[in-house]
Amino acid sequence: MNRSEILLAGLAAGGENVTYTPVQVQKLFFLLDKEASAALGGPFFNFVPYDYGPFDQAVYAGLDDLARREFASIQNTGRYRVYGLSQAGQNEGLRLLSTLQPPTREYVANVAKWVRQLSFQQLVASIYNKYPEMKANSVFRG
Repeated sequence: MNRSEILLAGLAAGGENVTYTPVQVQKLFFLLDKEASAALGGPFFNFVPYDYGPFDQAVYAGLDDLARREFASIQNTGRYRVYGLSQAGQNEGLRLLSTLQPPTREYVANVAKWVRQLSFQQLVASIYNKYPEMKANSVFRG
């Protein structure tokens, strides 16, 4: 897979019409890069410790590119952007997921669901607990 493909597959794994906040997309692709990189053909990103843990601007750049190609939708809530897939993006993401080995496909789906079920505080704290080096530049005090 390439970066665009992992973005599509990762978001599609969460289900149809699902949206992700900025912290959720950053942590989703951080975990996929850290935990499933070999199985997915990565790493795809270069995460560094930032305000709320692992961050790579390339995640947003890739999502912006997918939106220009009409595979992703980005909505501005006024406070932050919310990311999702168009029907074409969902279909392509599911096709890409189907090319993965079942354990890898299941892992991607589990992570996509996990990042969305936690609160902002729980998600950031969980990442810091497992990857304390990602707390280096944090402004988070949760």
